[in-house]
Amino acid sequence: MSVFIDTSALYALMDADDNNHTRAAGVWRDLMGSGQALVTTSYALVESCALIQSRLGLEAVRGFCDDLVPVLSVEFVTSDIHRLGTAALLAAAKRGLSLVDCVSFETMRELGIRSAFTFDRHFREYGFTTLP
Repeated sequence: MSVFIDTSALYALMDADDNNHTRAAGVWRDLMGSGQALVTTSYALVESCALIQSRLGLEAVRGFCDDLVPVLSVEFVTSDIHRLGTAALLAAAKRGLSLVDCVSFETMRELGIRSAFTFDRHFREYGFTTLP
């Protein structure tokens, strides 16, 4: 079994001042002991690095790359998944929904992943089970 790891969860893990940090740390501990594959996309990693660098600085990005990224299984986004994600984004016509979200949904569907570690409500809205 696999769990998708979203940018919102990765950021909450890195920022001790984030409102979701304590809950994120608890879920992360549980996931690390569960034996489940922890999957994310190359797009979510780019988004996470940009967010962490912007808000927390380059040393935090180094910690992210050294401590969290190595335990993740990274799915590199193909042109087909990018195209499907773009089509889904444009069809949804929701201002708060991002291309990274839509690519994540398409990747999860392709891999048969039903659960996501996220604080983003869009995952639930699109039919996925969310942690916490």
